[in-house]
Amino acid sequence: MSKVTVAKSAGFCFGVDRAVKMVYGELEKNTKVATLGPIIHNQDVVNDMKAKGARIIDTVDELRPDETVVIRSHGVGREIYQQIEAKGNKMLDATCPFVSRIHKIVAEKTAEGYFILIAGDRDHPEVQGIVGHCDENCLVFKDNFELKAFFEKNYKNLQKKLAIVAQTTYNIVVWGECLNVIPKDDPDIVIYDTICNATDARQSDAAELAKDSDIMLVVGGRHSSNTVKLYEVCSRFCKTYHIENSDELRSLKLPNANKIGITAGASTPAYIIKEVQTKMAENEILAANQDEEIDFAQAIDESFKKIHTGEKVKATVIAVNNTEAIVDLGTKHTGYVALDDLTDDPSKKPSDIVSVGDEIELVVIKVNDAEGTAALSKRKVDEQAGYEKIVKAQQEGTVLEGVVQSVVNKGVTLTVMGVRVFIPASLTGLPRGAELDQLLKKKVEFIVIEVSEGGRKRAVGSIKAVQNAKKEEAKARFWETAEVGKTYTGKVKSLTSFGAFVDLGGIDGMVHISELSWKRIKHPSEVVNVGDTLEVYIKDLDKEANRISLGFKKAEDNPWEIFKSNYQVGDVVKATIVSITSFGAFAQIIDGVDGLIHISQIADQKVENVKDVLSVGDEVDVKIIDIDPESKRISISMRALLENEDEEEAAEEEAAPAEDAE
Repeated sequence: MSKVTVAKSAGFCFGVDRAVKMVYGELEKNTKVATLGPIIHNQDVVNDMKAKGARIIDTVDELRPDETVVIRSHGVGREIYQQIEAKGNKMLDATCPFVSRIHKIVAEKTAEGYFILIAGDRDHPEVQGIVGHCDENCLVFKDNFELKAFFEKNYKNLQKKLAIVAQTTYNIVVWGECLNVIPKDDPDIVIYDTICNATDARQSDAAELAKDSDIMLVVGGRHSSNTVKLYEVCSRFCKTYHIENSDELRSLKLPNANKIGITAGASTPAYIIKEVQTKMAENEILAANQDEEIDFAQAIDESFKKIHTGEKVKATVIAVNNTEAIVDLGTKHTGYVALDDLTDDPSKKPSDIVSVGDEIELVVIKVNDAEGTAALSKRKVDEQAGYEKIVKAQQEGTVLEGVVQSVVNKGVTLTVMGVRVFIPASLTGLPRGAELDQLLKKKVEFIVIEVSEGGRKRAVGSIKAVQNAKKEEAKARFWETAEVGKTYTGKVKSLTSFGAFVDLGGIDGMVHISELSWKRIKHPSEVVNVGDTLEVYIKDLDKEANRISLGFKKAEDNPWEIFKSNYQVGDVVKATIVSITSFGAFAQIIDGVDGLIHISQIADQKVENVKDVLSVGDEVDVKIIDIDPESKRISISMRALLENEDEEEAAEEEAAPAEDAE
């Protein structure tokens, strides 16, 4: 028994589907329609349209005054648009969005002075349309050999930058070979990947199926470029047949095959693929839906299902670009979801949100039956689902996370689960008057404190509430283990004239100015700054008053202890005058330890005014004459050294006569 398999991506692409639906939509309204050329390269569909009243014309001059002209999905050049405008007929533009993108690229690059290279079939209407936007500033090449010849013969003398695009249905294998021909790292060459991702997928799926099949049937119009390319791709792997419809199966002499694969071009409607599949499966039970009756009219009618603004619908993503996602709604409309309607996160691209093949829920924003398009929003669906979660989070007090997206008047905003949350400046947790910009692009934790009940789904949040809750938790943990003498590492949070407040991890303690240094200081900033990390210890605790006194000075750094270890009464040292009083002068012996030179100890004669002898900053030699450990007072003397000098001189004078007598 043979197994018949249809490729996953066989048949209508969204651009062709959109164009076909637009024509049938106009015919349903009894509009007199003329398509500029066959709407697609499929004679069965074209014949059906003609039977329903559509005319096929080759030039704009053939238009009748009361006809609406439809530009097919292949697109046309700029001159054709001008001719239609001059003619005055109503126009429906069914150009595939991917083709329109190429038109825009080549027009912009031509205006910038680039020369345009186009990979494709120069006789294909899509390529002719692209050429019509290049102002005769282009070259069409069919393969890597022609492209190589251009670079060898023409590029050096061109003296222009290059922009390279490809026909949307170009063979992806040949395109890869062309890329290998293009000079690498040339700053004057810009390459655009313009092959439709549906074409890429269709060719890749067909190749995979062909590798696993004994024979392949490629269904599509004889003049369909993408169908011909599918035939070429499949022929590389197995015996392949190109047919337009199921009627041609009778004339084929197909060999016996265990595995039969079917694929179809972008211009082949689903009902024709189904007919081929069914005929291949005759006398064999190959599919659960084999007995379904194929009704082309019914298949088309199903696509005319109405959709309305505000309606929630399901759709399948069929293409994604840098600005939007394009979806299949199963109706005559092509759906477009702009980036702003996919997400409000400015850092995201459409491809970050959805992928081709995803089935997503959307809300209809706007319907344009005339053009067969619908604008939709995923964000609105997400907002509703997110809104319900936000309401629940408010009720339960759940802590949420989000990234601050913007700074607005009197606060900041962020979006969580599709819902915009406003956080007032007073609830950001920053000090009053602080710059809110420091929160921009930062991840924050907050709770929802208010939710709007109107049409606009909005919420108000508080970062401060979360911070306060964390502080209370930290306080509780601190008091459970805190005890006098315990050491902590903290960060200086603020300074006052009387001390420094240190954050111990959610709770603050204070180091009094007298505890910051062993020497006298006028302000804590002489020792520490805000943001400094300190190792402190608890000196005293008052849980009821929530007061924590901290110590910072270390005993081993006590200048008095250092002095006692290194100096004693009778030592002669150098000292620096640091202050002068009416009764003497204080002189620093070591850092943090001063001694008093009493006015009577300054000289060996009476001193009326200390300032007549000494000045602040003078360095003098002194003798330690007394140390009072209990009161930490040191008496030093300059006079004692002068008396020593007098005694030495007297002794020398007495010794001199004795030496003479000898």
